Amino acid sequence: MPFLHGIGWILVGLAGIGILYTLVAASLLGRLFRPFSSGPAKAEAVSLLKPLYGAEPRLAANLATFLDQDWDVPVQMVAGVQRQDDPAIAIVAGMDRREIDLIVDSTRHGANAKVANLLNMAPAARHDLIVLSDSDMAVPPNYLATLATALAAPGVGAATCLYRGRGDGGAWSVIAAAGISYQFIPQLAIGLGIGLARPGMGSTIALRRATLDAIGGFRRFADSLADDYELCAAVRGLGLSVVVPPILLVHGCAERSLGDVWRHELRWAATIRTIDRGGYAGTILTHPLPLALLALPFAPATGAGMAVAALAARLLFKIRFDAIAGAASAPSWMLPVRDILSFVVFVASFLVRSVDWRGERLKMEQHGRIVRPSEMPVR
Repeated sequence: MPFLHGIGWILVGLAGIGILYTLVAASLLGRLFRPFSSGPAKAEAVSLLKPLYGAEPRLAANLATFLDQDWDVPVQMVAGVQRQDDPAIAIVAGMDRREIDLIVDSTRHGANAKVANLLNMAPAARHDLIVLSDSDMAVPPNYLATLATALAAPGVGAATCLYRGRGDGGAWSVIAAAGISYQFIPQLAIGLGIGLARPGMGSTIALRRATLDAIGGFRRFADSLADDYELCAAVRGLGLSVVVPPILLVHGCAERSLGDVWRHELRWAATIRTIDRGGYAGTILTHPLPLALLALPFAPATGAGMAVAALAARLLFKIRFDAIAGAASAPSWMLPVRDILSFVVFVASFLVRSVDWRGERLKMEQHGRIVRPSEMPVR
């Protein structure tokens, strides 16, 4: 039937564009990690804000990477939890690091638990240079020096960092890590390469206290789903730029089941969708292999050829990125499984109206706002 053939050729066309997209993304990877043209900035004291929740794999080792830096001035880490029985407390205590100040405070300031944690921690930060980062990140020894150099450039208000995935919790965590390295990074490579991306990532947001105060502090984001993005957008609203320095961090994935992967990635996808609905819909082009497979019933020969080409392009990107990262996030045979799962998450993200955040169900409202089911009043 002409209609069905038309569907097949649309899918083939989208897959073809997706293949080209993947190849361009691979070619742009090197640009993301070009060194600074200026020399290193002068070292200065820094306060690291680390919201914690639970006993994540490698938590102590990940935290230690932020303290073991090529940095000869004071580094303060403010670690925060919201429950007296949080197992992260014992892990932090066991590290026996004098640089860490632990804040235990259950005060809830809005629907976003992470922002509430940051609001409770912020008064303990002693230094002008403030660096926020998620608890599951690990960094190289030149991390603070790179951030300071980025912030020293004229007109820069904040810095945020790229990261790769690392599976810390078994096979499902490796699949999650592959999603970061081989699905998320191509989108950033294209977006940053052509100057359209305006990222703000939980991996790192570094800024000065005066900048944080100028955007209204953390309280402004107490009910935001995409708090990291909105914080960086607020910095841009001051007329300052948010830069992505040439450094690659590591995100430790802890998912131990398909359900864990599904809940985490669906929340992540829904978050990105709230930021830019049109742009997010356009990311269908980042799924060339599933699109080619869907074309098989309508255009078997062409669809099969496109599927082979899509897999080859995706493998090329993986090889290129793994060489830059210095490690593989997942074995090559896992890539088709990862691509199909990513496409299913993409489709499902248009249907959800609530997301799971560390066991708490949050309702999504307009403009990226979230509401707790209990409708707990904002303090």
